[in-house]
Amino acid sequence: MTTYSEALGMILGAIPPLPVEQVPLSEAAGRALAEDILSRESIPPFNNSAMDGFAIRIEDLRPGLRMQVQGTLAAGQVPHHRVAPASAVRIMTGAPLPEGADTVVPLEHTLFGQDWVEFPNPVERGSNIRWAGDDIWPGARVLSAGTLLKPAAIGVLASLGVSEVPVRVRPRVVVMSTGNELVDVKQHPGPGQIRDSNNPGICSQVATFGAIPCPLPRVPDKRERVHAAIQKAMETCDILLTTGGVSEGDFDFIKPVLEELGAQQVFWKVAQKPGGPFGFWTLNGKPIFGIPGNPVSAMVMVEEYVRPALRQMMGFKDCLRPMRKAILDEDWKKPRPDGKTHFLRVMLQEQEDGLHARLTGSQSSGVLTSMLLANGLAVVEADILELKRGDFIPVQMTEQAEDH
Repeated sequence: MTTYSEALGMILGAIPPLPVEQVPLSEAAGRALAEDILSRESIPPFNNSAMDGFAIRIEDLRPGLRMQVQGTLAAGQVPHHRVAPASAVRIMTGAPLPEGADTVVPLEHTLFGQDWVEFPNPVERGSNIRWAGDDIWPGARVLSAGTLLKPAAIGVLASLGVSEVPVRVRPRVVVMSTGNELVDVKQHPGPGQIRDSNNPGICSQVATFGAIPCPLPRVPDKRERVHAAIQKAMETCDILLTTGGVSEGDFDFIKPVLEELGAQQVFWKVAQKPGGPFGFWTLNGKPIFGIPGNPVSAMVMVEEYVRPALRQMMGFKDCLRPMRKAILDEDWKKPRPDGKTHFLRVMLQEQEDGLHARLTGSQSSGVLTSMLLANGLAVVEADILELKRGDFIPVQMTEQAEDH
């Protein structure tokens, strides 16, 4: 079977970024910048005061000297006169520095009246001035392609007068649940039925990843219905996620239907737990993920494979979660040698001696609360059969961004 790392590599190798679109700055937060942004101006654009105080020439300062105040400059005003010798200008935060001044002294460090000011304390030249270009010089690369547009990035772009930014189109992700046993969340399950948790759960994952979830009505385990649903989905989606029906049972139709439709199989089955019966295809250049129906398997597959794929489609520079080493707080053992990579749902907590990991309870692929309690996934390589309390184990930080 395909290994975890091989499967991830094949997926990322088969998925190109989506086209670029221009969006208003107000809609750009959380997107990935598609092109470098170069500054065309200085930030700040002029020398200005960082404090409410007095603008002076440092060469004029003398012990006990009382300076004449020439006037007052507020933010938004333009100074029209130089600072005269032995004189000061009262200046507000953000106001342009008048010509000749090289220092600003805060109000609280002065003694002043209506038209005079004294400076009882030592003052350093250049204090409390924001010089033109202190933050950004013309021609500087301010943001690189692939950068996540966080609030600070939005603010910087606004300061540069960038009202629209180039980003990758958000992928439309069709999520299709299959299974005769599934009913809607609003329904009371009858005998042999369960509520469909995969579709709403996976759609919420897709939305938090920054893509657009498009849920399909549940599809029963009938070959013609599966065929029709996949055909319809491929008309509108950028990526298709199917859950259930991907194994080799009598009512598992995803794989044979995709073959009928001419989909190219990249791999089928991965040596991992949970989520072994997992396949990846492309059809007309669009990726298709065949995800197991067990709820934990489904969510783990979406985290491990779909999230990196979507981030690559959206042009993010970093596609994989941060990894750390954690100290395991309990023993763990594989039931038997199986040649599979295991993903353990763990609760991570920082302690004095480092990061600790504790299992969330049962690791069965049907126990969805094991995902509810987890803030990380411990990765147990295929050749490791058991772990002892105190062993170090690699963990994926599933609640931290890829650029953390």
